Amino acid sequence: MSGPDAVTAHYARDGIAERILAALRAEHGAAVAVTAETLAPLDHFHGRGVAATAELLAVLAPKPGERLLDIGSGIGGPARWIAARTGCHVTGVDLTPEFCAAAEALNAATGLVDQVRILTGSATDLPLPDASFDRAYSQNVAMNIADKARFYAEAYRVLKPGGVLALSNLAAGPGGPPYYPLPWAATEATSFLATPAETRAAIEAAGFEILAFHDLTANVQAFNDEMRARAKAGAPPRLGMAVLVGEAMAERQRNSARGIAEGTLIAIEILARR
Repeated sequence: MSGPDAVTAHYARDGIAERILAALRAEHGAAVAVTAETLAPLDHFHGRGVAATAELLAVLAPKPGERLLDIGSGIGGPARWIAARTGCHVTGVDLTPEFCAAAEALNAATGLVDQVRILTGSATDLPLPDASFDRAYSQNVAMNIADKARFYAEAYRVLKPGGVLALSNLAAGPGGPPYYPLPWAATEATSFLATPAETRAAIEAAGFEILAFHDLTANVQAFNDEMRARAKAGAPPRLGMAVLVGEAMAERQRNSARGIAEGTLIAIEILARR
């Protein structure tokens, strides 16, 4: 198995929404309100969770009523959280059918079906018309994309003139290849890390003007240090990505933290304008 099928197989799980809702209710009681906020510890499927989404939202700076695109939307946590906070309409596109089904179920559970639309599709062949979004964002998706040129070209195509793209993902660091498995890939066969310089060049080649390009590795390292200290003190968070992935997530997160510490991975955040 290779290509998009291998990426989908890495993420696919059955009963995702049911498991997440059960974990939420087990932690907070059967009467807990199911909102984008209460789900946030469980449905932001990327490093640093909702804190990273909040940082990216500040960079994206959408205005109420705008149409936003989430490229690689996963189970829809960031799309719901951003829609609820900003009043924008968010369309999410993801390659994994099981993620899309879970996102739709959780949209219904949070009452956000009118604000958040989910489509199954590829980031390199978006099922969307030209110039249809004011702003777009993508979090920790580029690492699974082999054809970076097509990825950025598709984002450029669906944005309106003057629209902006915000990106947050991991890049290849100078320390050599990282250890696997990682949260986005069990092996290097489905991991396509680019250096920051390669990333910048690919974005500009698609036609974008880069407005900001930041190294957030120190932020990720601080978060990893905090999580390690909490675990050592016996107080790790009970709600998190392990609810979705299971015990395998612990090793994947350890390897990711090791990559940040050893310089094989670099965290970057980018804002580009069409």
